[in-house]
Amino acid sequence: MFIVEEPTWAIILCLVTMLCWGSWGNGQKWVTQSAPLYIFYRDYVYGIAGSALMLAFTLGTLGDEGRPLLEDIRQAEITNLLLALAAGIIFNLGNTLLTVGINQAGLSIAMPVGTGLSLALGLVVNHIAEPSGNLPLLAAGGGVVLVAIALSALAYRAKEKEEEDDEESSSGKNRGVWIALSGGLALGFFFVIVSSAMSKELASPEAGLLTPYSGFLFFALGILISNPGIEWLVRHFKISDEDDETKYGEVPARQHAVGLASGVLWGVGMIALFLGSPEAGDAVSYGLSQGATIVSVLWGLFAWAEFEGAPKKANRFLWFMGIAYVAGLALIILARA
Repeated sequence: MFIVEEPTWAIILCLVTMLCWGSWGNGQKWVTQSAPLYIFYRDYVYGIAGSALMLAFTLGTLGDEGRPLLEDIRQAEITNLLLALAAGIIFNLGNTLLTVGINQAGLSIAMPVGTGLSLALGLVVNHIAEPSGNLPLLAAGGGVVLVAIALSALAYRAKEKEEEDDEESSSGKNRGVWIALSGGLALGFFFVIVSSAMSKELASPEAGLLTPYSGFLFFALGILISNPGIEWLVRHFKISDEDDETKYGEVPARQHAVGLASGVLWGVGMIALFLGSPEAGDAVSYGLSQGATIVSVLWGLFAWAEFEGAPKKANRFLWFMGIAYVAGLALIILARA
């Protein structure tokens, strides 16, 4: 299988993760202008599954390093296969809620709120599972990230006060923030679960554990098999506030292609993180991947003009949020170094 053994290339892969994870939400913003959210998300899931399958039978099979894909699956313990599947299901639940939050509150608010909470929670969960790093600095970094979340909420509230939305619309957007937070709550657990099933040594992986390609394949399978049930729950309980009954086949191919591309983009980011983290180190890889939030905020501000016409107070809160988030990531990197 293909692996990375040069630290420089490993860091580049972590930067790829940051850009991919911070950019896939643009596809959602574009598609949902004319199609229901569930159609975008279904294509997004197909894109993740397709990228996992494609990578597994190309980069995961070629080369002389590590274990080839099929051999890796055959030797894996059933517990580790099930852990990867479970991580995919948990991720899908959290990410579905995050996309609903983005749809209602916007990319520049819902993404930092949801992923910020998942980052803070992930710090706690990962430290309990594998204690490492400077605990006071980790706690300080997590605390600053929580401050960034609070600043995001203040920016959103200041923006809403200046808009002439009706009460029902404003209530729906506020609910989007809470939905994004609930998504972040679930997203804080998926990575520690899937990483516990995977080998840290890629050139000579331990017996019974998974390698990046097999781990990602079963993770994506968990997303795929859970999506019909999660989609039904979201629509049944009207979490997304969408009454559009557009059929999947009624949406133009261009919208489907953008949804698929968004999933492929996320999947490329995931495998890049799996491949880069062993050589780049936990501190660098973790910090760079979580920088995706800043990328998404910049997309929301400049590409989608989500705060156009907002009062200066709202923009100040938003920029303070960005500064706090970067400061929190810096403390986390220092703590894990």
